Amino acid sequence: MRNIALRLRYDGTRYHGWQEQKNDVTVAATLQKALTRVCGHPVKAVGCGRTDAGVHAERYCANFKTDARIPADRLPLALNALLPPDIAVTDAVDADEDFNAILSCLKKEYTYKIYNSRIRDPFYADRAYFYPAPLNAELMARAARHFVGTRDFAAVRSVGTETKTTVRTVYWYEVTQSGRMLELRVCADGFLYNMARAMAGTLLYVSEGKIGPDELPGLLEARDRRLTGPTVPPCGLYMTRIWYDGPVGRMMSAD
Repeated sequence: MRNIALRLRYDGTRYHGWQEQKNDVTVAATLQKALTRVCGHPVKAVGCGRTDAGVHAERYCANFKTDARIPADRLPLALNALLPPDIAVTDAVDADEDFNAILSCLKKEYTYKIYNSRIRDPFYADRAYFYPAPLNAELMARAARHFVGTRDFAAVRSVGTETKTTVRTVYWYEVTQSGRMLELRVCADGFLYNMARAMAGTLLYVSEGKIGPDELPGLLEARDRRLTGPTVPPCGLYMTRIWYDGPVGRMMSAD
């Protein structure tokens, strides 16, 4: 039995997230339908994370098991002929037998995009968070440095999924601005439910003066979700990078 890893990207606007569900259109179900046709048998794909409804992925990894003999390098074209235009498989590779897209993951990076302008841009609808009030990117970047390190992030998670621990390691959190677009880029060994969006909302509170930029360590220590910023809309969130060892890691890191 082969274990094949796929690299894909998708616009999540019309999908109810990655995870397969009974009554909603999801990325996993759409991909599995195409895989089943190409492989000639029912296929179950394992994704690298449960992106929420409306969240996008510039890089995403999934793996599946099959006896089909189609070469891995031919899978992207075969699948893309069956997939809708808002999902694309860009690469495929035969992975180690024990590879699992979520369990083998070393770290992930998410980017939250904010279109900061008095007037909305229709070309960013559903692809960036429209925020009309002026934002202080320097103040947000100063506050974001307090997220870096191994900490308990219970204060920036939403209740919804069970987890053994709320401690995670954040490797970097960068705030950059180009014109009217702000990008909040965070990398960690794992993310709690809505953690990336709650972190972004907390930085917006910092810019608004509702939270001081150096108050974050105390707020994290308090572990009280009510003290931090809101969970911002999903339209601005993208999975932008993901790391693995071995052949899958090389596939996912290629430009």
